[in-house]
Amino acid sequence: MIAPARTVWNLDPSHLDVGFAVRHLMISTVKGRFGSVAGTVSVEGDDFATAKVDVSIDTASVDTREPKRDEHLRSADFFDVARFPTMTFASTRVERVTKNRYTLVGDLTIRGVTREVSLDVTSEGLVRDPWGFERAGFTASGHLNRKDFGLTWNVALEAGGVLVGDDVKLTFEVELMRQAAAAA
Repeated sequence: MIAPARTVWNLDPSHLDVGFAVRHLMISTVKGRFGSVAGTVSVEGDDFATAKVDVSIDTASVDTREPKRDEHLRSADFFDVARFPTMTFASTRVERVTKNRYTLVGDLTIRGVTREVSLDVTSEGLVRDPWGFERAGFTASGHLNRKDFGLTWNVALEAGGVLVGDDVKLTFEVELMRQAAAAA
């Protein structure tokens, strides 16, 4: 039996948000995002349970709405953008949970360190936009321990605890646009 042709969907950079949140001073949460993200999702036919996801994130595009903090995040203490200008995600498998929910498992590489991460994904639907393009929307979330990726910089607080938490919450709002079929 011949497998269905793979359909490629591109991440629409003007309709996506790749965010993170981490505890600060043990009493509040700092949120940030990455402004430059590119990638593709290829699926057999239209079955997103067969997805192969490849994403590249420009680490210099980190934005927490505080320029000095962003500069520190770009330094060797954190992302070390001079040596590691991108972080990448490559899926290894998809597990269907329900009709519109999936678990996406893949290899995340930050600072040259690759670890498996798992994301909870919800399909928000498929539509044809006013210009005739097919689009698909997804939300996803997950967690990681930043120390697993060599992001170990911290400051102990006098009252106990640390300046930056280890658990990082990941959030994704993604809109995909189906690539046009190649002419025969």
